[in-house]
Amino acid sequence: MAEAAAAGELATALVNGAGLVFDRSGAAWWPEERLLVVADLHFEKGSSFAARRGVLLPPYDTRETLARLEAACAVYRPKTVIALGDSFHDLGAAGRLGIDELASIRALTGGRDWYWIEGNHDPKPPENLGGWCVAMLACGPLTFRHLPQQGDQPGEVAGHLHPAARVTVRGRGLRRRCFVTDGSRLILPSFGAYTGGLDVRDPAFAGLLAPRFHAWMIGRDRVYPVASGKLS
Repeated sequence: MAEAAAAGELATALVNGAGLVFDRSGAAWWPEERLLVVADLHFEKGSSFAARRGVLLPPYDTRETLARLEAACAVYRPKTVIALGDSFHDLGAAGRLGIDELASIRALTGGRDWYWIEGNHDPKPPENLGGWCVAMLACGPLTFRHLPQQGDQPGEVAGHLHPAARVTVRGRGLRRRCFVTDGSRLILPSFGAYTGGLDVRDPAFAGLLAPRFHAWMIGRDRVYPVASGKLS
């Protein structure tokens, strides 16, 4: 069972003994290590849809995602940033980045330790934007990877599934992106502007979490812990 407490505007939880803060941007902050982690940025998803599917989405998703990432870095001033894979929507995404977006990414990766975890969309993240590309990364009690692994994986911090949760409040259903943890492992919400969410009760989550867990739902002003038994 996750040990959870909301302290003022901060949403905090223990994951395999590590005290993490869940930010409403979708980033998780590990104060002890000055480490910020985000999942599934999906840079240039909009341009990919336009080129491959003929779906014309406003081409501002990368810019919006970067603005939110810059804001999170300005608030927490991390020494280390880990992007948990699928940072780039496809292998050609980096080549479609504009000059301003390239400059923003290089500014973010400069002056700190930055790790691009390999994802299924970007098994070989570009190496000319700063930082290091790795398959996974272990730090103290936590292990960072893109795809959550089946079975007992204490300390695993993963992305990929884009978790979302639903509650009923005064007869009205509310669905929000969420962090989801049982105190042993953590799955982060997608950070990208054009990424959706998969309900935490979907079969894709089967076997990854203990029967009792918390969905930390991202609200307008803060992040709210909701016990699994209260989800609808």
